[in-house]
Amino acid sequence: MCSRLSPRQLLLAWHPKPAGPWSTSTAGSVTTHVLNTLTGRPAAGLALRLAQLQGPEPQWVELTVTDKDGRCLPLLAPGQAKASTYKLRFETAAYWKDLGHSSFYPYVEVVFTIVDPAQKLHVPLLISPYSYTTYRGS
Repeated sequence: MCSRLSPRQLLLAWHPKPAGPWSTSTAGSVTTHVLNTLTGRPAAGLALRLAQLQGPEPQWVELTVTDKDGRCLPLLAPGQAKASTYKLRFETAAYWKDLGHSSFYPYVEVVFTIVDPAQKLHVPLLISPYSYTTYRGS
């Protein structure tokens, strides 16, 4: 007798999570990925950094660059997040210039608040030379 799978079970069987450091359940971490909506592909080679907005000056994390999938390693390793306000800065002008386009936005800054440091926080960014959008991912 054949066992019947629910639609969700079928979806999970046919679309497993991608392998990589961003695919694990990394509670208390901050991750991002960037998609180029002009080409419909990941934004590879985009420089970005994260800052904790605390005190008179932001505390910046080292500059990193997205990989061929538009992702990078967690910006805050599991357990490093604190309840605070943070800013992600994406260097979009240099990215678009490397692709032969001008950019209306020289950079994109996304400011967000971590309320529960135990939760994983994913902040995707979708970009084109003249627009961008972001949302809280999962």
